[in-house]
Amino acid sequence: MSRKLFKFKGGVHPPEHKAESNARPFHAAPLPGKLVIPLRQHIGNPAKPVVEVGDRVLKGQMIGAADGYISAAVHASSSGIVTAIGPAAVPHISGLPDRCITIETDGRDEWIAHAPLDYQAMAATDLRMKLRDMGIAGLGGAVFPSAVKLDPGAAHSCPTLIINGGECEPWITCDDMLMRNRAGEILQGVAVMRHLLGSTEILVGIEDNKPEAIAAMQAAAQSLDFAVEVVAVPAIYPAGGAKQLIETLTGKQVPSGKLSTDIGIQVFNVGTAYALACAVHHGEPLISRLVTVTGHVLRPQNFEVLIGAPMHTLITLAGERDGTTGALMGGPMMGMPMPDLEAPVVKATNCILVKSNALFPPLPKALPCIRCTRCADVCPAELQPQELFRFAKAGDFGRAQEYHLFDCIECGCCSYVCPSHIPLVDFYRYAKSEIWAREKEKRAADLARERHEFREFRLVREKKEKAEKLAAKAQAARAQAALEQAKRAELPAAPAPELAAAPSDADAKKALIAAALARAQAKKAEVAPRNIDHLPPGTQREIEEIEARRAKIRELARQPLESEEKKP
Repeated sequence: MSRKLFKFKGGVHPPEHKAESNARPFHAAPLPGKLVIPLRQHIGNPAKPVVEVGDRVLKGQMIGAADGYISAAVHASSSGIVTAIGPAAVPHISGLPDRCITIETDGRDEWIAHAPLDYQAMAATDLRMKLRDMGIAGLGGAVFPSAVKLDPGAAHSCPTLIINGGECEPWITCDDMLMRNRAGEILQGVAVMRHLLGSTEILVGIEDNKPEAIAAMQAAAQSLDFAVEVVAVPAIYPAGGAKQLIETLTGKQVPSGKLSTDIGIQVFNVGTAYALACAVHHGEPLISRLVTVTGHVLRPQNFEVLIGAPMHTLITLAGERDGTTGALMGGPMMGMPMPDLEAPVVKATNCILVKSNALFPPLPKALPCIRCTRCADVCPAELQPQELFRFAKAGDFGRAQEYHLFDCIECGCCSYVCPSHIPLVDFYRYAKSEIWAREKEKRAADLARERHEFREFRLVREKKEKAEKLAAKAQAARAQAALEQAKRAELPAAPAPELAAAPSDADAKKALIAAALARAQAKKAEVAPRNIDHLPPGTQREIEEIEARRAKIRELARQPLESEEKKP
């Protein structure tokens, strides 16, 4: 009996362009002479370098350690010498450099010692931290550290596990080819996910335009000792989005501002499952991935590429052609323009799409919004894109948030159907970045205010404590003065200052002076020499000589000066 499927709102049917790259088998890309490995390849804190310039590293060796819970390690993709640690070109739309570790490869491709993990015998926390240290992150685009997603939290289990093989974006076929050729390894990774999440229902969603992948996954699922349901879903963009796939397979919607785990569902990409299997069953960290190179090239195909390899080398392998107008990392709907093709392949690189004017003609000039609401009709997140555009353009970010700006998955459906050719997603990204920047400034201002208030509180507290100590000291001095005065007058001690009137200031000063002299005399008496009995004769003579000199000095001090004797 086939599973009942549901339909999410919106979506579009752009030309697929899958056949260009999925007709050829994939190959391993040659070892490059230089690897540039960014420390920031995942959501969360970037990794911290644990090597230095001049170090020789081996393939699979950790070169950047995870920094905190939401982070992941990075590793050397091949053996060689670390030649630089610092800013270098990275795949980002801004073109700004980021901190990277550069390795000159030695051609030996020498591995570190590595071995499988007995994951069933390990504590769940230890296994997750091991996966974090092996650099496992989501390969579907978000690159969220997998160790965090594999934690079921307080619920201690996640009933439904969904493996995403949708790959709905045009031109990209790396997941399709991975499922065709390595379905068994993917399901080995699924077994580890099931073990950590405690899932009882496992679904694999694959678009129905990938019959070979569906068949391969169904065949591999037959050999498992647990049930895996491989489901063909309608081919519509963005059916491969996590929330859309959840709704298609289960009919459940992830509430605004919530996570899928809040409704008992977790979603992983097939590439993540394969990387997890390599880590657990072979002890291999995430140092390579499958990348589609397509578009305006002679031989569109998929390559198994080391993380850190320059993008332009892959374009050369696929056959560079004249008339290239640039390249995208990703597909045409959600891909990022690459300002510099020296940038390396990273964990998020699923496709390098080479552009030309014939394939991707320049967009005409944007016109004013005509309020046609086509964007709202196709929005899979059920938003009002035209309103979000208006608020973002006017800088009214508060209203944009009220209209659930952060539910936008930036799929590009709205821009695709806009008759005015407005780059709507660019406005949403701008609004999100502005809100994040202002939130960061607000947090910094709140922290500064808290520090200032604490400093003021500390100063007031210290001033109060100092005043209390001085008051207590003065009170003790008055009591001591009264006691000394009573002793000198051979009178009974005066009552405590709290019960009797304090003496006058002049009497108190005299009493303080007298008390100070008495304390000085007592200290002088305490300085009497000790342990002077049974001294050796030599030491005794030295003491006698010193005492004689002191006596002579005292005698001279008592004699009048010669100038005083001559005075009349």
